[in-house]
Amino acid sequence: MPRLLPAICWRIVALTAISVASAGAQPPDQPAFRAGVDLVALNVTVTGADDRYVTDIEQDGFLLYEDGAIQDITFFTRTQLPVALALLMDTSASMSDKMSTAQQAAIGFAGRLREQDLASVIDFDSRVEILHEFTNSLDDLTSAIRRTSAGGSTSLYNAIYISLKELAKVGATAADADEIRRQAIVVLSDGEDTSSLVEFEEVLELAKRSNTVIYSIGLRSDEGRTRRGFREADFVLRQVAQETGGRHFFPDTVDELPAIYEGISDELSSQYTLGYASKNPLRDGQWRRIVVRVDRPNVAARTRQGYYAPRVQ
Repeated sequence: MPRLLPAICWRIVALTAISVASAGAQPPDQPAFRAGVDLVALNVTVTGADDRYVTDIEQDGFLLYEDGAIQDITFFTRTQLPVALALLMDTSASMSDKMSTAQQAAIGFAGRLREQDLASVIDFDSRVEILHEFTNSLDDLTSAIRRTSAGGSTSLYNAIYISLKELAKVGATAADADEIRRQAIVVLSDGEDTSSLVEFEEVLELAKRSNTVIYSIGLRSDEGRTRRGFREADFVLRQVAQETGGRHFFPDTVDELPAIYEGISDELSSQYTLGYASKNPLRDGQWRRIVVRVDRPNVAARTRQGYYAPRVQ
């Protein structure tokens, strides 16, 4: 059964999560790839000068820095790990003339997922509804996507927040390395948030404490280009993508969605996974900046911008 998330519940969830974080709970940034060893895990996308994905880099071709200090990479794979993905669809009233095309594009994207991948479908307008929890059934995902319909206002922040919390549950159930999943959110919206009770700063903080890559798609219109509200939405969608190592897209028409979803699928299948144990022994809960470089000309690496160190309990 779909789960409805009334706005009043959101504030309780948000305040609870923030109070836990301030009390020093360790964020889910470091999946254990080996028993007893916590690693900082990174999903890394590498592109060349032509913006094509580069997938033949060996471990010794990466240089990884934390707060400017070189780190030793102790986990590396070019094999695509299973993905746990939340597919978020804006179903506010302004999407009414775009829903059919958006649905078809999302169904096409779901069809590119592999058998070992999991995906959920979440729509958001005035409220957030989980139309289907994580599954690998294309039929179930397709049915859930087709049930979306436009109406109401936009609770974008609420939707991203609950998606991050749901993905954290998937990560928490992983018992060993074979169950470790890359986590991603693909969010489609056509305007600014108008009805969330969770603030953007809270959403961004949770995103930075997760190991989830966010891909954001902001549908623009000729009218929306000059509206202050859309400029704010533009900033929000850029920020969550940049902080988590994802990408942001701002197509001019809904007809560009199939190609964008296809590009995101290609990126997810072209990423590396790197892991390292920080040389910084302090357990102070402070933000640590991460930079990944590739020892090859005209090649760039992209990953999340950092993580919070664990705290002494």
